[in-house]
This record gives sequence, structure tokens and C-alpha cells, in this order.
Amino acid sequence: MEKLGIQKVDLGLPGAGPFHIGHIDAMLTHMGENGYELRPGCAVRTVVSDIEPLVELQAKHERQIQASAFLGTSPIRQFAEGWTMERILSTAEKAVTFAVDNDIPVMFVTEDTTRSKPEDIKAVYTRAIELGADRICVCDTCGHVTPNGVRKLLTFIQDEVIPDAGVKRADIEVNWHGHQDRGLGVANNLAAVEAGADVIHGTALGVGERAGNAPLDQTLVNLSLMGVINNDLTALNDYMRKAHEYIEVALPHNYPVFGEDAFETGTGVHASAVIKAIKKGDQWLADRVYSGVPAQDFGLKQVIRIGHMSGRSNIIWWLQQNGYEVDDDMVAHIFEVAKGQRRMMSDEKVHAAIAEFQEA
Repeated sequence: MEKLGIQKVDLGLPGAGPFHIGHIDAMLTHMGENGYELRPGCAVRTVVSDIEPLVELQAKHERQIQASAFLGTSPIRQFAEGWTMERILSTAEKAVTFAVDNDIPVMFVTEDTTRSKPEDIKAVYTRAIELGADRICVCDTCGHVTPNGVRKLLTFIQDEVIPDAGVKRADIEVNWHGHQDRGLGVANNLAAVEAGADVIHGTALGVGERAGNAPLDQTLVNLSLMGVINNDLTALNDYMRKAHEYIEVALPHNYPVFGEDAFETGTGVHASAVIKAIKKGDQWLADRVYSGVPAQDFGLKQVIRIGHMSGRSNIIWWLQQNGYEVDDDMVAHIFEVAKGQRRMMSDEKVHAAIAEFQEA
């Protein structure tokens, strides 16, 4: 993760019990043994009992562990829970005070910020900042907001809430946390960057509750292509594969950038252009002539496939790349086989078609 330029990592929820605390402890040990500079944190309910394990873990590992203290503030959550703003403020005060008194850095997280009343957001952030929280997290917990809403909300936080709390904007780290319920996670992350957020949250493959969190991988890709970051992302594909393997979340063939089909070209005119660029020895051109994402930047490459919309150039290129001597009759045979396919042919299917031709 550090190689990719990721700076913060959430290690889990200690309030979920001893099993989870053990995992957090093990990850902190691993980070220490390997000299990782990632800033660790844990999600905690805004209650003292969730924060207490961090006091012990912080002392044991001799490194600060951020308490990401979350508390719902939207009217719908308040109604469902039977909460009042007085209770919310009292709850926040107890938890933030305990954390600050025990030298635990606090990121105060308002759940469902995007559906909360501005005056409620202002009241709870102001109190948290007054008590010593130097990080706040603005959340689209239910994947509700649009990019325009992100910009307006973050402008309100930075231009009104923070100054009115009596502190400078530079003294408060503003985090943005988005979800994918409406498929806007990445777009909202980019809007948050443009609006001035200091830290953007995401997860590998967008793993998370319901439709998931904003995909970290796609966020990094887009920030790189926009010139916002200059991170070396050639290892991002390996990171994605490991995440896919370990957490057993699907990596669809057509997943942007890292899906198996992301850089495959099968249509004749498109493939012909890519092949011509490669033959020129111009990989920069090959990566862009029919792709909005340069494969090499992310440790990947263009792949020419054969399908029902392919031309002879696809077939000839594939044969050459796979060590076959190009024969006009073989090309014609594969061409006819390809025309009967509903999808692009796998390498195994092309090899089978060649074997069929050779046996005829």
C-alpha cells in the first residue's frame, strides 16, 4: 500500500470484540516489524468503551492510532434511534474528551453527513473541534449525494464551519468518505479532491457494506490521469489481485483497468490501429490510440483478441505472438470460426481451432 502512495489505513473495529482486537494487534505488529509509515486508525463508535482498547494498543506499539469516532447526525437516523441533538452532543463530548485526555488522535466522523441538517453538522463538528479533535470526516454513508452536492457541502464545512469554530482551516484535516449506492463513489471522490478535502477514503475493489465503498483503485487511477498525484501505480494491479484473492470479492471481466477485458481489443479497425502503433515501436501511442487509460502506467499491456468482429490483422498478430507460422488458409479458417462466436475467443479456443485446421 505504501508503494502506491496510500498514507492511511483503517485496521478494523475494536468494539466488535476480542477477536477483532487481536487482528488489529497483529496488523500493528506486522507494520512495526516491516517499518511501515502508514498512519493506522480504527473505526470506533462514539463511546468510551470502544476507544479504551486503543489506549493499550497505542502504548504497546508505541505509535499513534487514530480513533475514527463515528456518530449518526441525519434526521432520519435521529428519528430511528430516538436521539436528540442534546444527546448527540453529550455523547460526542464524553468520547472525544476521553480520547484527547489519553493522547489518542481523534477524527470525528458524522455518519450520513450528506443527509444531515447544516446546523446540526455545524454544532457537532464545532464541539468536537473545541474539545481537541483535529480531524473531521464528512460522510456520504448511504451513497446519496452527487458531485455538485459534495462540492457545496465541503465548501460549507471549510468556509463556515471550521472558521466559526475558531480555528484555521490548515489546522483541521478534512476527510471525505463515500459509498457506491448510486454508482457515484469515484465521481464524488474526485469532486471532494477538487473541493479541497485533505484525505479521500476508498477500499480495494470498492468492498464495503451494501453496494460498497468508493473504489480506491479507480480513485487512484483517475487522480493520476488528472495529474493530481504522481504516484508509481505499476503495482496497483498486484494489489487488486491480492485483494480479490484474500477477500473473495468478484473482479468482473469488464472491471475498469483491472478486469481481464480492460485492455483487450477485438474489433478489427481498433485492433489494426493498436497493432500499427506497436509495430512502430511506439508503446505510448499503442496505449492511447484506442484506450482512455494507458495500460503501462498501471503495470499492464494491450491485448489483441479474436472475435466475430475481428479482421485478418487480429488473427495474423495473434498467430505471430503465439509462435505460429502464418498461413493464409489457417487465417481463413480461424476467420470463419471467429464469425460464428458470440464472444471473443479465449486463447484455448484459438489453439483448438488451429488444431482442427491442422488435422483436416
